[in-house]
Amino acid sequence: MRIDVDEFVGRYVAVWNEADSERRRSAIAELWAEDGVQFTDAGEYRRHSALQARVTEAHRQLVEQGGFVFRAAGDAVGHHDAIRFTTYMVPARGGEIAWTGFIFVRLDEDGRIRQEYQFGDAPTAGVAKGNPAGTRAVVEELLRRSGQGTPRHIAELYAQNVDWRVDWPVENHPAVPWIRPRSTRADVADHFHTFSEHCPPAESHVSIDHIMVDGIDAAVTGTSSQVIASTGERFVMTFALHLTVEDGLITRHHMYEDSLTVAEAFDRS
Repeated sequence: MRIDVDEFVGRYVAVWNEADSERRRSAIAELWAEDGVQFTDAGEYRRHSALQARVTEAHRQLVEQGGFVFRAAGDAVGHHDAIRFTTYMVPARGGEIAWTGFIFVRLDEDGRIRQEYQFGDAPTAGVAKGNPAGTRAVVEELLRRSGQGTPRHIAELYAQNVDWRVDWPVENHPAVPWIRPRSTRADVADHFHTFSEHCPPAESHVSIDHIMVDGIDAAVTGTSSQVIASTGERFVMTFALHLTVEDGLITRHHMYEDSLTVAEAFDRS
């Protein structure tokens, strides 16, 4: 396939900075195939409607509210139907790189994206307090590590002292071992260690519906499907997670879930 790689990357980066909704919609249609899909650490976006919503929300939070712009790193290479390149998110008024995106795309015969894989680096320690872009970066990194990382690696995203709550009317649940009081980073690591002991990661399926960010606060909604190792029972529940991110670390973790469904899965035999 003959394609100007730098011109393609320039159009890709420009769509995230585009303020006009109609030009953005047109640019998305020119970049992605109608059945194109973008995979990120936190989810996937299929077809133009989902991609339009994804790019629009990112522009609102990161460019309009966050004051950032996206830039190409100038390292794009491609052959056959694939292109690999790096993007930076930087303050519009100048400053250090706040986020780095590593992008790999495969194109259709018309030079439009049919598959895109986006990898983001960990949030920088210097992310400004209250910056929506920093909040989202930490939340997406938490979701990525929760699916792939060790308990200690996950806990590194939390402050030394955490306002922790898992939905249940009393502090300790008699059947669910991870519903316990938590208040420190070490406690957080213990929570994720306990959870993985009783719910094998290989049997875990978590889907994220929405990530909503308002300053230092974020709400994540989705569905969790897990198997209890001791009983072999699978439970499926929807959840809402309220996170607060300050100075690049999570200081509040409030999980609202159907804990009764989890308890019943433990009790079955």
